[in-house]
Amino acid sequence: MLLPQINDPKQLKSLSVDELTTLAEEIRRFLIEKLTETGGHLGSNLGVVELTLALHYCYNSPRDKMIYDVGHQAYVHKILTGRQDRFDTLRKYQGLCGFVKRSESEHDVWEAGHSSTSLSAAMGMAMARDLKGEDNKVIAVIGDGALTGGMAFEALNHIGHEKRKLMVILNDNEMSIAPNVGAMHNYLSKIRSDRHYLRAKDEVEGLLKKIPAIGGRLAKTAEQLKNSLKYMMVPGVLFEELGFTYLGPVDGHDLEKMIDTFHQADNVAGPVLVHVLTTKGKGYKPAETDFYKSHAISPYKIESGQALKAVGPPMYTEVFGETLIELGREDSRLIAVTPAMPGGSGLFPFAKEFPDRMIDVGIAEQHAATLCAALAMEGMKPVYAVYSTFMQRAYDQIVHDICRHNANVMFAIDRAGFVGADGETHQGVYDVAFMRHIPNMVMMMPKDENELRHMMKTALEYNDGPIAYRYPRINGTGVAMDPELRTIPIGSWERLRTGEGYAVVACGPMVQVAEEAADLLKREGIQVGVVNARFLKPLDNSMLLDLAHAGTNMVVIEEACQAGSLGSSVLEFYAENDIYDARVHLMGVPDIFVEHGSIKEQRQETGLTVEALCARIKSMMALSAYNYKTTSSS
Repeated sequence: MLLPQINDPKQLKSLSVDELTTLAEEIRRFLIEKLTETGGHLGSNLGVVELTLALHYCYNSPRDKMIYDVGHQAYVHKILTGRQDRFDTLRKYQGLCGFVKRSESEHDVWEAGHSSTSLSAAMGMAMARDLKGEDNKVIAVIGDGALTGGMAFEALNHIGHEKRKLMVILNDNEMSIAPNVGAMHNYLSKIRSDRHYLRAKDEVEGLLKKIPAIGGRLAKTAEQLKNSLKYMMVPGVLFEELGFTYLGPVDGHDLEKMIDTFHQADNVAGPVLVHVLTTKGKGYKPAETDFYKSHAISPYKIESGQALKAVGPPMYTEVFGETLIELGREDSRLIAVTPAMPGGSGLFPFAKEFPDRMIDVGIAEQHAATLCAALAMEGMKPVYAVYSTFMQRAYDQIVHDICRHNANVMFAIDRAGFVGADGETHQGVYDVAFMRHIPNMVMMMPKDENELRHMMKTALEYNDGPIAYRYPRINGTGVAMDPELRTIPIGSWERLRTGEGYAVVACGPMVQVAEEAADLLKREGIQVGVVNARFLKPLDNSMLLDLAHAGTNMVVIEEACQAGSLGSSVLEFYAENDIYDARVHLMGVPDIFVEHGSIKEQRQETGLTVEALCARIKSMMALSAYNYKTTSSS
């Protein structure tokens, strides 16, 4: 066994190509076995085993900078850089991160959980290298799916203009999370269909060099001929015209060919793009045949690849997908738009029933937002289905193109709140703060899956501008579903229980936390009210006034950043209405990035638990009693 002996990438340099090939198979077995326990990004990592080995064989990390786009395909990199003994902790609380993590290793030079950032990072590192007079290599590994992101095109344009020496490896497996779409995907497909590894441009140049000296005008004609032939014969002409030297396509599972290609790339003065063809899930049949499910899989059975899922109520995402079909049958104007997340957003069933009304724009969140604005202006009813963390990338378009136009766009914000194992790059805790302050926006969050269905109906019937409903990455509560969908009055909250001087104002999953805390306190003779603050904007002004006038002590609890979210809006309301004696305590996500772990552990870390809520209310009661005693004695 070679793998147990590898603790540093320098050790690879003493191995033969045959030994590297053996090591590749050992790494695949290691990943397949380890991820049965932890889950994780299986398919993408099985596809880059040889590619990562070739990189570490040819280059000297961390002196040479290896930048992985998104970072979910860096498990092999982690194994080779001394972390294989920690893989039992992958994606677990305080364990190995599922993405590249600078604090884990000096070999992790760039962190990313969102796509299309690697080329900009590579350009920055190449510029810094040149300004410092150093000579290290800079290598960016980007998938063909991430190349559809607008930021990647911006970086390609800049790199080609500057002509700085760096290497872009295009890991082309025809997939991101779902099958890729778009013109770039189609262009790369044409290149894939020609599996010649020798670049036609070299052949043309060689042919021209054999022509005897032909004088000034004829020499110019020969140069024009070379360029014309390049357009006919070179598969990567787009990248050539952008200023890159294009090499490939190269078989990404042939170590010898990749090593030779990297050596060839090192001899090029400017930027090089190496087009590598890989198979997602390579070497594990369940992952190769079901590449979507193997992208990010929970613990699974090694024999079948079948995920081990606990039996329980459907996830909010499933309820969203089923309800969207109901609404689609009701209103032919309804269109679903998603930036490369049709499966994760629960849209595959909708796409099957309404193929012409399901639009996957690829990894292009900004484009999706503006597209929705234009669809709405033309009388359609677009639903922008997006994860909270990815919607951050479309902030300008939400402000400028949707809200400023008061376009009737519906936002279906999935993964709102904590997301568990994906950690800090994916936490959906910021969207309330960055959306509620935008004029014309309406925001909702349901206490359970049944209320989500009614919110979706409410959004469809709403015609006065943008409206959002956000929902978490968890199973529903198991409540019965109402057979008929109904609309909810905009801005109305729901008083679930009355209390004696104390109330918890909660939204989303925190409503259940509030109810459980109220049950525990009731056993101790403490009556606490619970309010379902289902509208994050607008607030229920009438209920807030009633609570304040009754002298109610309030705790606002939310699984969102405390700065700028629901609690802040409640305090702003009281300040605007000159109500300064309302006692409001805030419980939200503190001013930190919450790392990976289970959602339960993330709530414990941030104090968003039943026990913490009970303790907060008791401390409020103790303080009130102390203040009363002090006031009475004086």
